[in-house]
Amino acid sequence: MLKNKQGAKNEMNECFKSILAYNCIELSLKMPQNKRLKIGEGKISGYISIFLAIICFGTTICAYFPDYLTTTDFRELYKPNYIKWAFLIVLALSFGFALTSFILSKKTKLGFIAILTIAVAIFLTSGIPSYQEINSKSFTIGMDWLLLDILVSAFIFIPMELFLPKRLEQTKFHEEWRTDLVYFIISHLLIQVTGVLIQLPATIVFSNIGLTDFQEWVQGIWFIPQLFLALLVSDLFQWTGHYVFHKIPYLWRFHSVHHSTKDIDWLAGSRTHFVDLIAVRAVSFLPLYVFGFSSSVFTTYIVIVSIQAVLAHANTRINFGFLRYVFVTPQYHHWHHSDDPKAYDKNFAIHFPFIDMMFGTYYPMGKTWPESTGLGDVKFPKGFIRQFVFPFKKNPSEDNSVENPSKR
Repeated sequence: MLKNKQGAKNEMNECFKSILAYNCIELSLKMPQNKRLKIGEGKISGYISIFLAIICFGTTICAYFPDYLTTTDFRELYKPNYIKWAFLIVLALSFGFALTSFILSKKTKLGFIAILTIAVAIFLTSGIPSYQEINSKSFTIGMDWLLLDILVSAFIFIPMELFLPKRLEQTKFHEEWRTDLVYFIISHLLIQVTGVLIQLPATIVFSNIGLTDFQEWVQGIWFIPQLFLALLVSDLFQWTGHYVFHKIPYLWRFHSVHHSTKDIDWLAGSRTHFVDLIAVRAVSFLPLYVFGFSSSVFTTYIVIVSIQAVLAHANTRINFGFLRYVFVTPQYHHWHHSDDPKAYDKNFAIHFPFIDMMFGTYYPMGKTWPESTGLGDVKFPKGFIRQFVFPFKKNPSEDNSVENPSKR
């Protein structure tokens, strides 16, 4: 009798489990999921039109408050006629994509939102004075740098990821794309803050240590060799700082924020904790200041490192042929983000793979790509604020009883 009751009870439990599993599957099928955008639906052109319209709107706001919203070092480069024509071209492109969105998909609201934003931007331009004297302020928000960088980056990398993606199932609007966008915006708006935090220690420590002759010798080197030397010196110091952030448990807390993303793309490269951002930039830029590289070399270096840092995280299947053994490519850096234990603590370099070969941290990737990226089963909070606070309170590996950061 007892056996029959127990058997009936077990049968009922199994039945409930089956019903629950079926309901969960049915619910997951009904839940809306982000999918890759397809060409011809009108959504891609709609999103592009909104993006360009926001760029125009932001440019107009910068023109109203140039003292506070433009980067001091860039103001000499801005020519009124060039700015005017660039604004009109972006405006025209935004309108053209909005019109395309209307034609391809009459139901979409994206084109209407873009047109409305364009109209507001045009209306605001009528109030901009023809001549404005810009006063230097002790603190500015680099809104101009944000708009310029995201426009150029999007122009280069969105088509690359759209037409030549590595992970076909990965969408632009994945679960955490908003978080990555917040990281991108904040890191660019605070460009002056990070610059001061990096340059101030260098000014105090290295201003009077008798390096004038050495710096003049470095500046006398031809442009191309001097640029290569700047990239090499920066990468050697950056490799060291990167390695330390992986090996010291407390520092790994902050760097793990960068590794927490499972959807690697051009925007995800900006996900870096502020402590990590300042430390890595300081380690990379301070030697350039000490060596005294020419301003043209330093400016070119900034452009190269900005593009390569974004490219290294891009979701593109381009392997660059033999160049992947000369310069860091997406395939190379994606292995650094791999959640496969055999690839942990590998491929630290940001410019030259041979640096990892020298220090024994090179991963022999061949033609293979990592199957997945991220921190594996490590639990990590979602959202910018939570990720900012989390490293100060807890080691992300503690929930998995992992003490060594190299084991994640």
